[in-house]
Amino acid sequence: MKTTIEKEIFDIIGDNHQMTSAETPMRADAFVKSDEEKMLVISKHFEVIMNELGLDLTDDSLRGTPHRVAKMFVKEIFSGLNPLNKPKISVFDNSYHYDKMLVEANISFNSTCEHHFLPIVGKTHIGYISSGKVIGLSKLNRIVDYYARRPQVQERMIMQIFNELKTVLETENVMVVVEAKHLCVSSRGIKDESSFTSTLQYGGVFSDRAFREDFYKLISKE
Repeated sequence: MKTTIEKEIFDIIGDNHQMTSAETPMRADAFVKSDEEKMLVISKHFEVIMNELGLDLTDDSLRGTPHRVAKMFVKEIFSGLNPLNKPKISVFDNSYHYDKMLVEANISFNSTCEHHFLPIVGKTHIGYISSGKVIGLSKLNRIVDYYARRPQVQERMIMQIFNELKTVLETENVMVVVEAKHLCVSSRGIKDESSFTSTLQYGGVFSDRAFREDFYKLISKE
């Protein structure tokens, strides 16, 4: 992390940047079609886009691109839209009675800006204090990855991670920080390659500044 002091601001990104809900906007019929049916339709539409751009789809390098993009969308970078892909999270009783802060820092993620469908690349830092339940460390990474793999805005993503952790751990004592670079800022529009966006969400004991400062000290260590 670049600073050890609290950053309680959002960088405003994108054109008409806004978040309409803490839940990802989904239609009621979002999963009527199978993945294979969706891939077929997406492939056909992406072929139209490539044709409109003037690309020659008979070229060996481009011929398979529509299918590759469709598979990537459904099976990889937007796989977090499907609740069937939600990781199975097991928690355990805190039998060793550890009652101090646990921090998992520098959880890498790749997401996608829902306004321009360009990458969001960053790190998530998570801290919590057990109220009786603990979670396997790798599960924290899986929760971040699940909510990142969908069209996102950073504010929504951090709230989804935060709310999931509160529910799973049955505690308000959770803090999450997300730091990311948005290619919709660096590769188009203002084309600012140096800026990054920081968001934070916390509850319970982390409403006390002293707890937040301890959290920042831990995630700022090299």
